[in-house]
Amino acid sequence: MPVKVQNGLPARAVLEKENIFLMDESRAVTQDIRPLRILILNLMPLKEETETQLLRALSNTPLQLELTLMRISSHQSTHTSSSHLNTFYTTFGQVALQYFDGFIITGAPVEKMPFEDVDYWSELCAIMDWSTTHATSTLHICWGAQAGLYHHYGIEKYELPKKLSGIYTQRVCDRLVPLVRGFDDVFSAPHSRYTGTRREDILANPQLMLLAESEEAGPFLAASRDGSRIFVMGHPEYDRETLRQEYVRDVGRGLNPEIPCHYFEDDDPHKPVCLSWRVHANTLYANWLNYYVYQVTPYVW
Repeated sequence: MPVKVQNGLPARAVLEKENIFLMDESRAVTQDIRPLRILILNLMPLKEETETQLLRALSNTPLQLELTLMRISSHQSTHTSSSHLNTFYTTFGQVALQYFDGFIITGAPVEKMPFEDVDYWSELCAIMDWSTTHATSTLHICWGAQAGLYHHYGIEKYELPKKLSGIYTQRVCDRLVPLVRGFDDVFSAPHSRYTGTRREDILANPQLMLLAESEEAGPFLAASRDGSRIFVMGHPEYDRETLRQEYVRDVGRGLNPEIPCHYFEDDDPHKPVCLSWRVHANTLYANWLNYYVYQVTPYVW
């Protein structure tokens, strides 16, 4: 799929080396195609890394996408340069009158805080409310999923006894739902979080469906019955080395982290990582774009 990105975005050079088809703005204007407009609210601290991961995950479909990156204006990012943010990111105020075919809200490293204590919670709530009328379908990832479930459905998160980090086996709960079309009965997915969501809280809400879960990691995939909201409790977009980098970071901080589960060969951090989740991650994003965005979005908003 040709993904239209802004000229000069650092993720472009990385993905072109992987032979992923990207399109710059100058080429896109020569094509008489109505691309799907996808807005990404990037709450992750390492924004350039997350941009690359999401662009890679979104690239496996024949649909043409036009991406817009958005940041929170009520929070000052300390891990991404202001020049990068000013060049490639917009704010909610700048897009509030626009409509998007798809919307992605990423995770954020604020899991242990009560939602209301997050300094940008009010702005995020306004954005999530806006998305119900200005985006065909919204994909919430990790903490973004917990925030969405809490804001829209009142489902609380709870703190885990220890950090959940690793590659966990998930089982599909309902094969008839298009979001998991093409999935095997079981598949692998990365998780990296300190908090979780209880399956019984999801099942108790008649507006929601539980689509995949793990015996070890709990719920992985849920959705509203109309498909307008998708909740992914893990990080299927993660690269091969992301969990290793997080582990090394936490070791360096003196946090004494446990080795990510089912991740390194023989659970030895000195050995290579076996990439085992990319196919289902690509299928998940492709299914979302096809069945929940492209098939139902209006041609003209």
